[in-house]
Amino acid sequence: MELSVIGQNEAEHAAASGCSSGSCGSSDDQLSHLPDDIREKVHNHPCYSEDAHHYFARMHVAVAPACNIQCHYCNRKYDCANESRPGVVSELMTPDQAVKKVKAVAATIPQMTVLGIAGPGDPLANPERTFDTFRQLSEQAPDIKLCVSTNGLALPDAVEELAKHNIDHVTITINCVDPEVGAKIYPWIYWNNKRIRGAKAAKILIERQQKGLEMLVERGILVKVNSVLIPGVNDEHLKEVSRIVKAKGAFLHNVMPLIAEAEHGTFFGVMGQRSPEPEELQDLQDACAGDMNMMRHCRQCRADAVGLLGEDRGDEFTMDKIETMEIDYEAAMVKRAAIHAAIKEELDEKAAKKARLASLSVPSHNGASARKYRPVLMAVATSGGGLINQHFGHAKEFLVYEASSEGVRFISHRKVDQFCVGNDTCGEKESALSGSIRSLKGCEAVLCSKIGYEPWGDLEAAGIQPNGEHAMEPIEEAVMAVYQEMIAAGQLDEDKPLMKANA
Repeated sequence: MELSVIGQNEAEHAAASGCSSGSCGSSDDQLSHLPDDIREKVHNHPCYSEDAHHYFARMHVAVAPACNIQCHYCNRKYDCANESRPGVVSELMTPDQAVKKVKAVAATIPQMTVLGIAGPGDPLANPERTFDTFRQLSEQAPDIKLCVSTNGLALPDAVEELAKHNIDHVTITINCVDPEVGAKIYPWIYWNNKRIRGAKAAKILIERQQKGLEMLVERGILVKVNSVLIPGVNDEHLKEVSRIVKAKGAFLHNVMPLIAEAEHGTFFGVMGQRSPEPEELQDLQDACAGDMNMMRHCRQCRADAVGLLGEDRGDEFTMDKIETMEIDYEAAMVKRAAIHAAIKEELDEKAAKKARLASLSVPSHNGASARKYRPVLMAVATSGGGLINQHFGHAKEFLVYEASSEGVRFISHRKVDQFCVGNDTCGEKESALSGSIRSLKGCEAVLCSKIGYEPWGDLEAAGIQPNGEHAMEPIEEAVMAVYQEMIAAGQLDEDKPLMKANA
């Protein structure tokens, strides 16, 4: 494996990042050791802070149609309102239209704090459109964080311009640091007016990604690295990717599962490349966490996503609807500031509660030190706000948490079809319920605000215990309470490894 460029000065970059191994994290209580300016950049960014994603919204504007590389997992689509994955949009916009849309969303959804350009192509392969949008927004909406996501090929040439526009969050998709692995993912790149293929193309891309990462870190710009987990292609290799980008100063690593349904028309989908199982994704994230702070709450958003992570309100803000809106942006700015301050106060209180919860994770017995019990996965139905506040049948996704003797940690989200879908046929409801139960594989409990008799019985039969007793309670506190109830009931054996339910 040729790593001559990639391995240079790793120690210097690690020192420059200010993060020791495993010290920096995406949850606000894990950020307490960071300098105040860095914490301020992260605390209300839903893609960089695990806690923030329950409270703050983001939006993407689709102003960048062209791409300078081809990925086997990508198929950029237009007018695909029912698909939710990167590269998909319903309408392309000019920079002027994008600015108008951002202001409309900011006035309507005051929790929106972040504007990103992530496609449907590569933003830096469309520099005029991308930077025109950023330039206008930095002047007209200065309270909104500006972000960009890129494959990194054009990144070194754009770093100075990014810094000029005060863009302090950049995401780079890095799937490999070995050209031979890269040749299996990228059939070609377009660089210096030439189409280049195979390992040679991958080598150029890798070197440009790493150079761009180094340049961003040197300028104090926070870098999140996205990686797509492709079973049999880069699954084991991503541990090396994580180690290297951490050493070079990347702030956060987001390992995402490959989306490979054949109907999406990607090369991997058509050729039958499988997506990873939830256990595979979790195991790899845990393995990488020894070198890197992991993002686990990613939703692999559309290039025109609007709203909280896990929801999409894009249909409310099509250009024809925006043209009819009357927006007082100055008044909206005042309202936004008040709401942001209230959320920050709530997050500070939540962080304090988390600290107390961690110290009381598992009770001791008879004055002895706390015993260790195997960890348990629990699924949670929530509509936001960090609360258990959603009916089981209304959930389109479940958040999965792990409770253990060390406390509670977020693991992943799992998408499902809604079980309660109005007047749909019995067969469709049964299919949705069966799909939800399959999606909850490995979980031993599901916490929701309410649940019907039929799904309750089917969940119990599958080895998943329904629980509606903690409605409107904070998620982490409720998960730990259920874990303690399981201990008290003798359901967990001491010092035994996790025995996954419904395996």
